[in-house]
Amino acid sequence: MPLNIPNIEKDKPLAPFTTYKIGGPADYFVEVHTIDELVNALSEARRNNIPFFLLGSGANILVTDKGFRGLVIRNLANKITFLDNNTVVAESGTMIVDLIEQCRNRGLSGFEHFTGIPSTVGGALWQNLHFLSPDRQRTMFIEEIVKSSCILTEEGQFRTVTADYFQFGYDRSILQIRKDFVLDVTFQLSQKSQEEIQTVLHENAAWRMAKQPQLSKYPSCGSVFKKIKDIGAGRLIEQAGLKGIRIGGAEVSRKHANFIINTGDATAEDVLQLINYVQKEVKQKLGYALKTEIIIVGEL
Repeated sequence: MPLNIPNIEKDKPLAPFTTYKIGGPADYFVEVHTIDELVNALSEARRNNIPFFLLGSGANILVTDKGFRGLVIRNLANKITFLDNNTVVAESGTMIVDLIEQCRNRGLSGFEHFTGIPSTVGGALWQNLHFLSPDRQRTMFIEEIVKSSCILTEEGQFRTVTADYFQFGYDRSILQIRKDFVLDVTFQLSQKSQEEIQTVLHENAAWRMAKQPQLSKYPSCGSVFKKIKDIGAGRLIEQAGLKGIRIGGAEVSRKHANFIINTGDATAEDVLQLINYVQKEVKQKLGYALKTEIIIVGEL
């Protein structure tokens, strides 16, 4: 394959690069550390008409056991630049956890609502990252702090766009429809004391600890199914009596039923079979058709 990409690797196992710790190999794999390297890898794949997948933190995806036939680009471009007027520019491979820490230390508020979510900036825009507000009365979305973004369009053009371009919705954005790629994002934050920010961080982390299985002990991709008309998918799965149901090494979490966890030796096929089983049971018992929000990556 005549790809002019430095440090490219062949037959690279993808499981270590996902939060699920599941998945077969990519035919070709490269880690990029700058925007120039990212653009070069994307452009090379497009020029050569080679299937490719841009990998961030590896959350919200399930890589199949057969792996990915093509090029996987792991985006590690993570430069952060603080500007005037409470704005910060972050490259698309920046982890949200790093922005949380650096912004807290500067008394800049906005990212603390997303503590504990293993996402990059690019992934956050792709799905319009969200979490409950500190009073748990409404949902906070990443779109609320997006000012502008530099993107590489599917036509191969560089553009600077405002938040409106992304057509954000619940768990969705234009990035799921158009093959545009986020290079960096400018966020508009506000000033708060470090103590106020830390209080929100602590409360959100405690809520997650109490409500959700922790990745360090129970690998998962996060929520598996989409919410239905303000009805939590986890609530439906629990009502169907499916907590703790297991196929192979995959299990419906006993802590939060919308999480399917890897108990240690789960395969992608285990997870897919369990997803299908849950969908059939919820439909049969409660009449609701659950749809997945995770991305299946690779050859089935």
